[in-house]
Amino acid sequence: MEHLLQFYAIYGSVINFIGINALMALSLNVTLSAGMLSLGNAAFAAIGGYTAGILSLHFKLPYVVSLAGGTFAAGLVGLVIGLPVLRLRGVFLAMATLAFGEMVRLAAVNLNVTGGAEGLTGIPNVTTTWMIYLVLAAAAYFLAVLRRSRLGWGLISIREDETAAGSLGIRITYYKVVAFVIGAMLAGLAGGMYAHLNYLITPRDYGFFIAVDLLIYNIVGGIGVWYGPILGAVMLTALPEVLRGIGVTAGPIRLGINGLILLLVILFLPNGLASLFSRRQRSDAKVEAG
Repeated sequence: MEHLLQFYAIYGSVINFIGINALMALSLNVTLSAGMLSLGNAAFAAIGGYTAGILSLHFKLPYVVSLAGGTFAAGLVGLVIGLPVLRLRGVFLAMATLAFGEMVRLAAVNLNVTGGAEGLTGIPNVTTTWMIYLVLAAAAYFLAVLRRSRLGWGLISIREDETAAGSLGIRITYYKVVAFVIGAMLAGLAGGMYAHLNYLITPRDYGFFIAVDLLIYNIVGGIGVWYGPILGAVMLTALPEVLRGIGVTAGPIRLGINGLILLLVILFLPNGLASLFSRRQRSDAKVEAG
């Protein structure tokens, strides 16, 4: 028990950030599963984080109420943005959502209520490790059930062939907007929890590189299964600490390391790290059948 407490004292912050990053990665996985390349989830996390932080700091609302407010605000903005933006596809959708993210960042820099470039400070530090992982487990379970639901099969159909899905009676716009809003709300929830974990939030916490990191987590872990983004987030968030443990400072070369891992996964594991588990399961099934 004493060793576990010492381990947590040293690596507790890393464990917390792994959980937050995994929840953020899951939020993007919802839209990627429908074939929508959105780079706006960092912006939704910013909306959720700033809203929850303002509600706690200035209105003295309880933690749960502040989180709910941030989650709802992100979902509402997701609905408003999603209706016109989701008519776009591919790289055009990615660029539109990236532009939206930059607009949110600039708003955070220039508004007094967000603390400007210095950020919002003094947010109550009430998010705990067990809260993060409880929410992460609930979100993962929700997405696992969602994939087997009518909505989930509809999103997969849209990803595979949007024209064919429409001819089968699937309401394309409705399904896309629902997925977009769910992803926005999960990102807003993650942003709110992060704001109450880190005492402060700044526009730098939700910039372009965060949006790219979320995409890398999904590709490295695997988009096709609910636990893929979690695998990617765990690996790439923990990697700098692992390297630091063997005497390598990963900070200056982190982007290069992530890029190398991404390249290797694309070349040798195009379905992500999750495909290793599916292959093992198929192999075990063959052995049992034999």
